[in-house]
Amino acid sequence: MNDFAHPAGEQPQLRTLLLTDLCDSTTLVERLGDAAAAELFRAHDRLVLELQQRWRGRLIDRSDGLLLLFERPIDGLGFALDYARGLRELGHTRNLRLEARAGLHVGEVLTWRNSAAAVQAGAKPLEVEGLAKPLAGRLMALARPGQILLSATAEPLARRAARELGERAEHLLWKSHGRWRFKGLPEALEVHEVGEPGLAPLRAPKASGKAWRDTPLWRRPAALAAEVLLLVGIGIGAWFVTRPQPAIAFNERDWVVIADLQNLTSNARFDDALETALRVGLEQSRYVNVVPDMRIDDTLRLMRRDPAATRVDRDLGAQVALRSGARAVLLPTVAEVGGRLRVTVEVVDPVTHGTVFAESMMERDADSALAAIGRIGESLRGRLGETLASIERDSAPVERVTTASLDALRAYALGQKALGSGRLDEAAQHFQQALTLDPEFALAHVAIGRVAHARGEHPQAIAAMRKAAALRERLSNREALYLDATLAMMQWQKGYPEKWLALAELYPDFHQAAHNYAISGGWPSNRFDVMAEFSGRASVPQSVTRAVSAYLLGIARLGQERHADALKAFRSARNLGFSGYSAEQAAAYAARREFAQARQSLEAERAPAPKVELQRRLMAVAISGDQGRFTEMGMQAKALRDMIESPVRADEWIVLSATLGAGRGKTSVSQHLAGVVDVLDAARRALVDASGPPRESIAQAYLYAAYLAVDAGAVQLAERALRDTAAAVAESPYETLPNLAAIVRARIAIAERRPADAIVAVTPFLDGDELYLTHSVAADAYTALGRHGEAIKHLEWLVRHRGRAYAEWCGEHLLVIENVLRSNLAMLRLAEVTMEAGHPERSAKHLAAFQKAWPDLANAPELQARVLALQRRVSPK
Repeated sequence: MNDFAHPAGEQPQLRTLLLTDLCDSTTLVERLGDAAAAELFRAHDRLVLELQQRWRGRLIDRSDGLLLLFERPIDGLGFALDYARGLRELGHTRNLRLEARAGLHVGEVLTWRNSAAAVQAGAKPLEVEGLAKPLAGRLMALARPGQILLSATAEPLARRAARELGERAEHLLWKSHGRWRFKGLPEALEVHEVGEPGLAPLRAPKASGKAWRDTPLWRRPAALAAEVLLLVGIGIGAWFVTRPQPAIAFNERDWVVIADLQNLTSNARFDDALETALRVGLEQSRYVNVVPDMRIDDTLRLMRRDPAATRVDRDLGAQVALRSGARAVLLPTVAEVGGRLRVTVEVVDPVTHGTVFAESMMERDADSALAAIGRIGESLRGRLGETLASIERDSAPVERVTTASLDALRAYALGQKALGSGRLDEAAQHFQQALTLDPEFALAHVAIGRVAHARGEHPQAIAAMRKAAALRERLSNREALYLDATLAMMQWQKGYPEKWLALAELYPDFHQAAHNYAISGGWPSNRFDVMAEFSGRASVPQSVTRAVSAYLLGIARLGQERHADALKAFRSARNLGFSGYSAEQAAAYAARREFAQARQSLEAERAPAPKVELQRRLMAVAISGDQGRFTEMGMQAKALRDMIESPVRADEWIVLSATLGAGRGKTSVSQHLAGVVDVLDAARRALVDASGPPRESIAQAYLYAAYLAVDAGAVQLAERALRDTAAAVAESPYETLPNLAAIVRARIAIAERRPADAIVAVTPFLDGDELYLTHSVAADAYTALGRHGEAIKHLEWLVRHRGRAYAEWCGEHLLVIENVLRSNLAMLRLAEVTMEAGHPERSAKHLAAFQKAWPDLANAPELQARVLALQRRVSPK
């Protein structure tokens, strides 16, 4: 348990304080009687002790209420939420309603220990003082029964760490109850509530003589009447000079929801176009974040509404904002007033549904409406707290970074809707219409490139992106960086993942960038820590990639050997609507040797997409091999190869090569080699004209076939493969392909009895991000040199990293079958090497582990012979 006490004279420390009060405790004792009440409070104390330990809290004081200190706000909130739920369960078993008020604040406190004599006389062991303590107490006193109130200091810190609470974080509701004044405190304080639906009140606290809502002057009846008279007297212009500041707690990097445009004119050209212009203008900001349309659609589906048939108005926008963690709803309106256009954007508080403030401009005609809404967006950013310097730095006129044509912008907006729904042909038509109206509409060129990329039309996608790059000055800073990263990726440039990293760091809430870096900078390079960090960033409620990023997080956790966390992330991805998760989820079960669950997971989701179905079947082959079911593995591998008549897609090349590893020992050496040679020859031909990611995948398939050729005695074919793939290896953005080439060189060196050269080949890659097979080859080389200690280290690494064996990307799981076979064989090799090193007890232990993993070796006579030979040495009698 943490000890927060400090010696006398030390400076105050920043801590999280939680105060709670058990409601109606006196009445409870009277109702239950002393004995029953004592039993209840003993159960209550056990609950508090358990939660203290779980959330790393320090209990300072306890009577009817609790005072606890925590290092972090999220720990204090976790305690408060679990305490509320625990009280409810305690009461339910006794037919009671048990609730507590809670106040959470972060501030400076001073702590000191009382002397032993004082403690013996009844004093608390630890004293806590400081302004933060009474402030937390005022929050607690203001709360309704069952309510958790947070200060404006604690709320953003707890909210940003909420994903540490696990799946329930997705169901928490966060509400601002506005600014409140407390007796004895000079300044008004922003009060927030967080809670679980069905447990928390989630409504404004009751005012009292000690705490009351800080109502702005302009909202008080007398002042409101005076304001009306003033407006009548001096006109609308004076109102804009004297308008009140927003009564909404908006912080840097908070989110807004843009509702559907209210078009009160007869001009349909405004539909979608003005809303899109407002979005593009605000998305230039690094201060204000806009919830993407796709996330709004996802939220509507969770609310059982059809996004295509649902209009997001003030009330529905407020519900979406609360569910997605947004602080405000922007309600754009266009109307005709006296022959002129009035463009207005209201800022709506999602808690009260009331308008906090509004920005409005009058324009002479429709063509000037785009410029008007751009200027309104800049003004909104300022009123939400963004500095003038930031606005000037991150702003360009909306008509310049989109188009001056209202019709072109509307066509683009319709294309974005179609693209978000997967209607690629329809999207392409709309984007092409936008370009017909404005050939220099750079965003439309980017969109055409995205459609072509989704269709697998690689040259057309690059051509469209290059056209956009030629119009770079017609893009916002963020979109220009997005274009740079996308074009570099499509052209397979070295270092392209770093462009996604730069974009993710500059715009930390542009989740597509974080997601793309998790894919490009993490998974292909075996950098599972990086993959976990950035996929975690991209799996927050506001992210359009939330579901697939949760799936990526599961793979990252698998690669980190956090198998339970991996399964949790896969379940989250599935619950969020992601499909195609079954292969990796099965892998997470298999890494724990829970093979029944692994097979059940594979069978639970038959994938309609050919690529995903191939991966599902490939994982089934690997799992059969992992269980030592060699006949089944060979049959599955053959059936999978038979599905691919002539490989065209990158994933087909990978599967064709990967399944060769399942054939060893089930056919003669000549038959096995014939299959390897077929893949070698086909890959050699295909590599000549391939480019970009397909070229990488074919080179990987080629090199793995070369690895198998060495084992079959065809060293010259493997050397030819190294020469043929040399250019692709040199051009690759990842270390995976050079690592695989080094493994092949090392296998050749071992076959030619040059184990020292093998170690030289693979050692540069042993940096933590290496391919799993690197350790297998290193163990072989050290064994050949008689350096048993080094060989044992690598073999033990193989045994410990079963999750890594399954999680590696290397061209869509090229090495998964080889990896899991090596994972099990490592136990037998450990038994052999430890015996050679003079450790028969350790050898017996490893041999027993191997026999438990692969109990039936009837179809593997060579392995059976090795086991029998080792058994005779371990137990000579």
